[in-house]
Amino acid sequence: MTPPIPIFDGHNDVLLRLYNSTSADPVTDFLQGESSGHLDLKKARAGGFAGGLFALYSPSPRPATTADPANAALSRPLPPPLPMEDARASVVGELAMLVKIERASQGAVAICRNVAEIRAAMGRGALAAVLHIEGAEAIDGKLHFLDVLYATGLRSLGPVWSRPNIFGHGVPFQFPSSPDIGDGLTAAGEELVRVCNDLKVLIDLSHITEKGFWDVARLSKAPLVATHSNVHALCPSPRNLTDKQLAAIRDTGGMVGLNFATGFLRPDGKMRGDTDIELMVQHLDYLLDKLGEDHVGLGSDFDGAMVPQKIGSAAGLPVLFDALRAKGYSDALMTKVASENWLRLLERTIG
Repeated sequence: MTPPIPIFDGHNDVLLRLYNSTSADPVTDFLQGESSGHLDLKKARAGGFAGGLFALYSPSPRPATTADPANAALSRPLPPPLPMEDARASVVGELAMLVKIERASQGAVAICRNVAEIRAAMGRGALAAVLHIEGAEAIDGKLHFLDVLYATGLRSLGPVWSRPNIFGHGVPFQFPSSPDIGDGLTAAGEELVRVCNDLKVLIDLSHITEKGFWDVARLSKAPLVATHSNVHALCPSPRNLTDKQLAAIRDTGGMVGLNFATGFLRPDGKMRGDTDIELMVQHLDYLLDKLGEDHVGLGSDFDGAMVPQKIGSAAGLPVLFDALRAKGYSDALMTKVASENWLRLLERTIG
Protein backbone atom coordinates (compact mmCIF):
# COMPACT_ATOMS: atom_id res chain seq x y z
CA MET A 1 0.00 0.00 0.00
CA THR A 2 1.33 3.44 -0.94
CA PRO A 3 2.01 5.55 2.18
CA PRO A 4 -0.23 8.64 2.38
CA ILE A 5 1.19 11.92 1.08
CA PRO A 6 2.17 14.19 4.01
CA ILE A 7 -0.40 16.97 4.28
CA PHE A 8 -0.25 20.42 5.84
CA ASP A 9 -3.79 21.74 6.08
CA GLY A 10 -4.98 25.34 6.18
CA HIS A 11 -7.85 25.06 8.66
CA ASN A 12 -9.46 22.83 11.27
CA ASP A 13 -11.73 23.34 14.28
CA VAL A 14 -10.70 20.36 16.40
CA LEU A 15 -9.86 22.55 19.40
CA LEU A 16 -13.43 23.84 19.56
CA ARG A 17 -14.75 20.28 19.40
CA LEU A 18 -12.48 19.19 22.22
CA TYR A 19 -13.26 22.30 24.28
CA ASN A 20 -16.98 21.55 23.98
CA SER A 21 -16.53 17.83 24.64
CA THR A 22 -18.39 16.23 27.54
CA SER A 23 -15.62 13.66 27.89
CA ALA A 24 -13.74 13.48 31.18
CA ASP A 25 -10.42 13.53 29.30
CA PRO A 26 -10.54 15.10 25.82
CA VAL A 27 -6.74 15.36 25.73
CA THR A 28 -6.38 11.58 25.93
CA ASP A 29 -9.25 11.20 23.46
CA PHE A 30 -7.30 13.23 20.92
CA LEU A 31 -4.00 11.45 21.50
CA GLN A 32 -5.39 7.90 21.53
CA GLY A 33 -8.14 8.37 18.94
CA GLU A 34 -11.90 8.39 19.24
CA SER A 35 -14.86 7.20 17.22
CA SER A 36 -16.34 10.67 16.71
CA GLY A 37 -14.84 13.75 15.10
CA HIS A 38 -12.82 14.37 11.98
CA LEU A 39 -9.38 14.86 13.51
CA ASP A 40 -7.32 13.20 16.23
CA LEU A 41 -3.77 11.90 16.30
CA LYS A 42 -4.73 8.38 15.19
CA LYS A 43 -6.80 9.64 12.23
CA ALA A 44 -4.10 12.15 11.33
CA ARG A 45 -1.45 9.45 11.11
CA ALA A 46 -3.73 7.16 9.12
CA GLY A 47 -4.46 9.82 6.51
CA GLY A 48 -1.10 11.57 6.30
CA PHE A 49 -2.31 14.72 8.09
CA ALA A 50 1.11 15.96 9.22
CA GLY A 51 0.25 19.48 10.35
CA GLY A 52 -1.91 22.51 9.87
CA LEU A 53 -3.36 25.76 11.12
CA PHE A 54 -5.36 24.97 14.28
CA ALA A 55 -8.15 27.46 14.83
CA LEU A 56 -9.11 29.19 18.05
CA TYR A 57 -12.76 29.99 17.41
CA SER A 58 -15.37 31.60 19.65
CA PRO A 59 -18.84 30.21 18.90
CA SER A 60 -22.00 32.28 18.97
CA PRO A 61 -24.79 31.08 21.26
CA ARG A 62 -26.86 28.41 19.56
CA PRO A 63 -30.20 29.57 18.13
CA ALA A 64 -33.38 28.29 19.72
CA THR A 65 -34.28 26.38 16.55
CA THR A 66 -32.14 24.82 13.85
CA ALA A 67 -32.79 24.49 10.15
CA ASP A 68 -32.87 21.27 8.17
CA PRO A 69 -29.15 20.32 8.08
CA ALA A 70 -29.24 19.69 4.33
CA ASN A 71 -30.37 23.28 3.76
CA ALA A 72 -28.70 24.97 6.74
CA ALA A 73 -26.17 26.82 4.60
CA LEU A 74 -28.77 28.35 2.32
CA SER A 75 -30.01 31.21 4.48
CA ARG A 76 -28.81 32.05 7.97
CA PRO A 77 -28.67 35.64 9.24
CA LEU A 78 -25.48 37.01 10.70
CA PRO A 79 -25.21 36.29 14.42
CA PRO A 80 -25.00 39.36 16.66
CA PRO A 81 -21.58 40.59 17.81
CA LEU A 82 -20.00 38.42 20.49
CA PRO A 83 -18.90 40.12 23.74
CA MET A 84 -15.12 40.13 24.17
CA GLU A 85 -15.35 38.38 27.54
CA ASP A 86 -17.28 35.46 26.02
CA ALA A 87 -14.91 35.23 23.07
CA ARG A 88 -11.85 35.33 25.28
CA ALA A 89 -13.13 32.54 27.53
CA SER A 90 -13.41 30.07 24.65
CA VAL A 91 -10.16 31.17 22.99
CA VAL A 92 -8.21 30.71 26.22
CA GLY A 93 -9.91 27.36 26.84
CA GLU A 94 -9.07 26.10 23.36
CA LEU A 95 -5.51 27.37 23.59
CA ALA A 96 -5.09 25.60 26.92
CA MET A 97 -6.42 22.43 25.30
CA LEU A 98 -3.67 22.48 22.67
CA VAL A 99 -1.00 23.28 25.26
CA LYS A 100 -2.15 20.28 27.33
CA ILE A 101 -2.16 18.06 24.24
CA GLU A 102 1.39 19.06 23.37
CA ARG A 103 2.53 18.50 26.97
CA ALA A 104 0.91 15.07 27.22
CA SER A 105 1.91 13.89 23.75
CA GLN A 106 5.53 12.95 24.58
CA GLY A 107 6.71 14.75 21.47
CA ALA A 108 3.96 13.53 19.14
CA VAL A 109 2.38 17.01 18.85
CA ALA A 110 4.34 20.26 18.51
CA ILE A 111 3.14 23.87 18.55
CA CYS A 112 5.21 25.53 15.83
CA ARG A 113 6.05 29.22 15.41
CA ASN A 114 7.89 29.18 12.08
CA VAL A 115 8.43 26.98 9.07
CA ALA A 116 11.73 25.59 10.34
CA GLU A 117 9.85 24.24 13.37
CA ILE A 118 7.06 22.90 11.14
CA ARG A 119 9.48 21.05 8.88
CA ALA A 120 11.40 19.70 11.88
CA ALA A 121 8.20 18.41 13.50
CA MET A 122 6.96 16.82 10.30
CA GLY A 123 10.39 15.32 9.70
CA ARG A 124 10.35 13.48 13.02
CA GLY A 125 6.75 12.35 12.61
CA ALA A 126 5.18 14.82 15.03
CA LEU A 127 1.92 16.63 14.29
CA ALA A 128 2.83 20.26 13.56
CA ALA A 129 0.25 22.71 14.94
CA VAL A 130 0.31 26.41 14.06
CA LEU A 131 -2.06 28.58 16.07
CA HIS A 132 -4.70 30.53 14.15
CA ILE A 133 -7.55 32.67 15.46
CA GLU A 134 -10.79 32.64 13.47
CA GLY A 135 -12.56 35.91 14.22
CA ALA A 136 -10.74 38.41 16.43
CA GLU A 137 -13.50 39.05 18.98
CA ALA A 138 -11.18 38.05 21.83
CA ILE A 139 -8.72 40.82 20.91
CA ASP A 140 -9.19 44.28 22.38
CA GLY A 141 -9.07 47.50 20.36
CA LYS A 142 -5.61 48.36 21.70
CA LEU A 143 -4.38 44.93 20.53
CA HIS A 144 -2.87 44.02 23.90
CA PHE A 145 -4.32 40.52 23.73
CA LEU A 146 -2.85 40.07 20.26
CA ASP A 147 0.59 40.47 21.84
CA VAL A 148 -0.33 37.88 24.47
CA LEU A 149 -1.54 35.42 21.84
CA TYR A 150 1.53 36.04 19.70
CA ALA A 151 3.75 35.19 22.67
CA THR A 152 1.92 31.86 23.06
CA GLY A 153 2.49 31.01 19.38
CA LEU A 154 -0.29 32.65 17.37
CA ARG A 155 0.90 33.12 13.79
CA SER A 156 -2.32 33.37 11.75
CA LEU A 157 -5.43 35.51 12.18
CA GLY A 158 -8.78 35.92 10.46
CA PRO A 159 -10.10 39.37 11.43
CA VAL A 160 -13.69 38.16 11.24
CA TRP A 161 -15.80 35.06 11.26
CA SER A 162 -19.27 35.36 9.70
CA ARG A 163 -20.46 38.06 12.12
CA PRO A 164 -19.44 41.68 12.74
CA ASN A 165 -16.85 42.70 15.32
CA ILE A 166 -14.82 45.81 16.13
CA PHE A 167 -12.42 45.04 13.29
CA GLY A 168 -14.79 44.42 10.40
CA HIS A 169 -17.65 42.49 8.87
CA GLY A 170 -18.08 38.90 7.78
CA VAL A 171 -20.31 37.39 5.12
CA PRO A 172 -23.58 35.72 6.14
CA PHE A 173 -24.34 32.10 5.37
CA GLN A 174 -26.68 32.91 2.51
CA PHE A 175 -27.13 31.14 -0.81
CA PRO A 176 -26.87 32.17 -3.53
CA SER A 177 -25.08 35.42 -2.83
CA SER A 178 -22.15 37.57 -3.82
CA PRO A 179 -19.43 38.08 -1.20
CA ASP A 180 -20.00 41.81 -1.77
CA ILE A 181 -22.52 41.92 1.05
CA GLY A 182 -21.78 44.30 3.91
CA ASP A 183 -19.12 46.74 5.01
CA GLY A 184 -15.39 46.12 5.17
CA LEU A 185 -12.72 46.85 7.75
CA THR A 186 -13.18 49.42 10.48
CA ALA A 187 -10.40 51.81 11.49
CA ALA A 188 -9.47 49.28 14.19
CA GLY A 189 -9.38 46.58 11.53
CA GLU A 190 -7.00 48.62 9.41
CA GLU A 191 -4.67 48.99 12.38
CA LEU A 192 -4.95 45.24 13.02
CA VAL A 193 -3.73 44.56 9.47
CA ARG A 194 -0.75 46.87 9.92
CA VAL A 195 0.24 45.29 13.23
CA CYS A 196 -0.15 41.76 11.85
CA ASN A 197 2.17 42.71 9.00
CA ASP A 198 4.72 44.02 11.51
CA LEU A 199 4.48 40.85 13.63
CA LYS A 200 4.52 38.56 10.58
CA VAL A 201 1.11 37.15 11.44
CA LEU A 202 -0.69 35.73 8.41
CA ILE A 203 -4.00 37.49 7.62
CA ASP A 204 -6.75 35.07 6.59
CA LEU A 205 -9.42 36.40 4.20
CA SER A 206 -11.88 33.52 4.55
CA HIS A 207 -15.22 34.76 5.98
CA ILE A 208 -14.56 38.45 5.28
CA THR A 209 -16.82 40.52 3.00
CA GLU A 210 -15.58 41.49 -0.43
CA LYS A 211 -15.18 45.09 0.75
CA GLY A 212 -13.07 43.82 3.61
CA PHE A 213 -11.05 41.71 1.18
CA TRP A 214 -10.19 44.78 -0.87
CA ASP A 215 -9.41 46.77 2.28
CA VAL A 216 -6.84 44.14 3.26
CA ALA A 217 -5.51 44.04 -0.31
CA ARG A 218 -5.01 47.82 -0.18
CA LEU A 219 -3.28 47.84 3.20
CA SER A 220 -1.36 44.60 3.55
CA LYS A 221 2.23 44.11 2.50
CA ALA A 222 1.87 40.33 2.68
CA PRO A 223 0.51 37.82 0.16
CA LEU A 224 -3.29 37.56 0.17
CA VAL A 225 -4.45 34.27 1.68
CA ALA A 226 -7.81 32.54 2.09
CA THR A 227 -7.15 29.50 4.24
CA HIS A 228 -10.45 27.68 3.65
CA SER A 229 -12.49 28.99 0.72
CA ASN A 230 -13.64 27.73 -2.68
CA VAL A 231 -14.69 29.01 -6.11
CA HIS A 232 -17.70 31.31 -6.36
CA ALA A 233 -18.14 30.54 -10.07
CA LEU A 234 -18.77 26.87 -9.17
CA CYS A 235 -20.70 27.38 -5.93
CA PRO A 236 -22.18 30.88 -5.52
CA SER A 237 -21.80 31.13 -1.75
CA PRO A 238 -20.55 34.43 -0.29
CA ARG A 239 -17.92 32.33 1.51
CA ASN A 240 -16.32 31.58 -1.85
CA LEU A 241 -13.99 33.69 -3.98
CA THR A 242 -14.84 35.51 -7.20
CA ASP A 243 -12.52 35.43 -10.19
CA LYS A 244 -11.51 39.03 -9.42
CA GLN A 245 -10.52 38.04 -5.90
CA LEU A 246 -8.62 35.03 -7.19
CA ALA A 247 -6.72 37.29 -9.59
CA ALA A 248 -5.71 39.55 -6.71
CA ILE A 249 -4.52 36.56 -4.69
CA ARG A 250 -2.53 35.33 -7.70
CA ASP A 251 -0.96 38.75 -8.27
CA THR A 252 0.37 38.89 -4.70
CA GLY A 253 1.70 35.34 -4.81
CA GLY A 254 -0.93 34.33 -2.29
CA MET A 255 -2.74 31.12 -1.51
CA VAL A 256 -6.16 29.46 -1.31
CA GLY A 257 -6.91 26.34 0.72
CA LEU A 258 -9.70 24.13 -0.63
CA ASN A 259 -12.57 23.94 1.88
CA PHE A 260 -14.08 20.44 2.17
CA ALA A 261 -17.44 21.80 3.43
CA THR A 262 -20.06 20.39 1.10
CA GLY A 263 -22.13 23.58 1.25
CA PHE A 264 -19.20 25.46 -0.32
CA LEU A 265 -18.56 22.76 -2.96
CA ARG A 266 -22.00 21.99 -4.35
CA PRO A 267 -23.64 24.14 -7.05
CA ASP A 268 -26.85 24.02 -5.00
CA GLY A 269 -25.12 25.07 -1.77
CA LYS A 270 -26.56 22.19 0.26
CA MET A 271 -24.83 20.41 3.12
CA ARG A 272 -25.02 16.79 2.02
CA GLY A 273 -22.73 14.00 3.06
CA ASP A 274 -23.24 12.18 -0.23
CA THR A 275 -21.48 15.00 -2.12
CA ASP A 276 -19.17 13.53 -4.76
CA ILE A 277 -15.39 13.86 -4.50
CA GLU A 278 -15.44 15.00 -8.13
CA LEU A 279 -16.71 18.40 -6.95
CA MET A 280 -13.56 18.81 -4.87
CA VAL A 281 -11.49 17.97 -7.93
CA GLN A 282 -13.41 20.52 -10.00
CA HIS A 283 -12.74 23.29 -7.48
CA LEU A 284 -9.06 22.34 -7.33
CA ASP A 285 -8.83 22.33 -11.13
CA TYR A 286 -10.38 25.80 -11.24
CA LEU A 287 -8.12 27.17 -8.53
CA LEU A 288 -5.04 25.75 -10.22
CA ASP A 289 -6.09 27.30 -13.51
CA LYS A 290 -6.63 30.74 -11.96
CA LEU A 291 -3.79 30.78 -9.43
CA GLY A 292 -1.13 28.44 -10.77
CA GLU A 293 0.17 25.24 -9.23
CA ASP A 294 2.27 26.99 -6.57
CA HIS A 295 -0.64 28.77 -4.88
CA VAL A 296 -3.28 26.13 -4.09
CA GLY A 297 -3.54 23.86 -1.07
CA LEU A 298 -6.05 22.32 1.30
CA GLY A 299 -8.12 24.00 4.01
CA SER A 300 -10.30 21.11 5.11
CA ASP A 301 -12.41 22.73 7.86
CA PHE A 302 -12.28 19.37 9.67
CA ASP A 303 -14.46 19.36 12.79
CA GLY A 304 -16.09 22.58 11.61
CA ALA A 305 -18.16 21.46 8.64
CA MET A 306 -19.92 18.57 6.94
CA VAL A 307 -17.40 16.95 4.60
CA PRO A 308 -18.03 14.33 1.89
CA GLN A 309 -18.75 10.91 3.40
CA LYS A 310 -16.19 9.28 1.10
CA ILE A 311 -13.52 11.21 3.01
CA GLY A 312 -15.26 11.20 6.38
CA SER A 313 -12.28 12.31 8.49
CA ALA A 314 -8.57 13.00 8.30
CA ALA A 315 -8.07 9.25 7.87
CA GLY A 316 -9.86 9.50 4.52
CA LEU A 317 -7.55 12.09 2.95
CA PRO A 318 -5.92 9.49 0.65
CA VAL A 319 -9.32 9.16 -1.09
CA LEU A 320 -8.93 12.70 -2.42
CA PHE A 321 -5.41 12.05 -3.63
CA ASP A 322 -6.49 8.82 -5.31
CA ALA A 323 -9.07 10.89 -7.19
CA LEU A 324 -6.44 13.47 -8.15
CA ARG A 325 -4.07 10.75 -9.34
CA ALA A 326 -6.86 9.23 -11.43
CA LYS A 327 -7.47 12.69 -12.93
CA GLY A 328 -3.84 12.84 -14.05
CA TYR A 329 -2.27 14.92 -11.29
CA SER A 330 1.45 14.19 -11.08
CA ASP A 331 3.16 13.23 -7.82
CA ALA A 332 5.00 16.55 -7.90
CA LEU A 333 1.77 18.54 -8.21
CA MET A 334 0.06 16.53 -5.49
CA THR A 335 3.00 17.17 -3.16
CA LYS A 336 2.64 20.90 -3.78
CA VAL A 337 -1.09 20.85 -3.07
CA ALA A 338 -0.64 18.59 -0.04
CA SER A 339 1.96 20.62 1.83
CA GLU A 340 4.75 22.34 -0.05
CA ASN A 341 2.68 25.29 -1.25
CA TRP A 342 1.54 26.01 2.29
CA LEU A 343 5.05 25.75 3.69
CA ARG A 344 6.51 28.07 1.07
CA LEU A 345 3.69 30.55 1.61
CA LEU A 346 4.27 30.46 5.35
CA GLU A 347 7.99 31.05 4.83
CA ARG A 348 7.03 34.34 3.16
CA THR A 349 4.53 35.32 5.84
CA ILE A 350 5.32 33.99 9.32
CA GLY A 351 8.96 33.18 8.59
